[in-house]
Amino acid sequence: MKIMNCKSFLLLFFLNVLTATATAQCACCGHHTTAAAVSPADDSSQFVNLADVVPDAILEIRYFGTYNFVGRRVDGYLQPTALLTRQAAEALKAVSDDVKAKGYRLKIYDAYRPQCAVDHFVRWASDQQDTLMKPYFYPDLDKSVLFKLDYIAEKSGHTRGSTLDLTLFDMQTEKELDMGGTFDWFGPESHPDFCGNPETGEYTGDRHQSPAGRTITARQFSNRMLLRRAMMAHGFKPYDSEWWHFTLREEPFPDTYFTFPVRQLTPNAHTHK
Repeated sequence: MKIMNCKSFLLLFFLNVLTATATAQCACCGHHTTAAAVSPADDSSQFVNLADVVPDAILEIRYFGTYNFVGRRVDGYLQPTALLTRQAAEALKAVSDDVKAKGYRLKIYDAYRPQCAVDHFVRWASDQQDTLMKPYFYPDLDKSVLFKLDYIAEKSGHTRGSTLDLTLFDMQTEKELDMGGTFDWFGPESHPDFCGNPETGEYTGDRHQSPAGRTITARQFSNRMLLRRAMMAHGFKPYDSEWWHFTLREEPFPDTYFTFPVRQLTPNAHTHK
């Protein structure tokens, strides 16, 4: 039996480290360079295709396209689909049934978001020269304040798999319900308490938070509250900076930030390969 000398051992060790690193780095783009054990963060076995559970939902996955604050497709979005944990999807089905009885459907902008997509946002926000989409998503803010105001962060609840961004679609008018502002608008105008009290549902018209003196109407505020009440009634909690953002209160993975890419899940293929 040959005994490996010290140099050979060290060489083999570093080759194994490099191989494991390369494999992990490819997880979000959908390509592995070698077979490796699946890490908990790369395991999609507890996730479902949102449309399989909530077939009435309309998907408009903004980060798969170019109409978003980055202005290009975001890393990790390999297909225009939406994934959620099973628990979040089942709770969302109850929301869908509720609003459908009132003449609405859910329209989904984003659901599970892989960590590499969040990393893409961080790189974008650090590049002060890239202001391509400023007129559409943050005209009243300097890009340098996005980290400070928590519009961009190194971690996102979306990456834990039980958070989603959505609005309501009016089946009678065949248009999105008018919420008085676009998805992913960076500014106080997106806050649930803008021009009203979300706890009581009272419209106040108070627009002092808006740096440009913008406002929303009583109807637009009421529409935001309609979505908010429906989501909260079925186990979701709102976010105080975005009227469209909700997280399942009893999320199953509160401490896991997943890395597998967004693409259609198939039966018996829940782990990323």
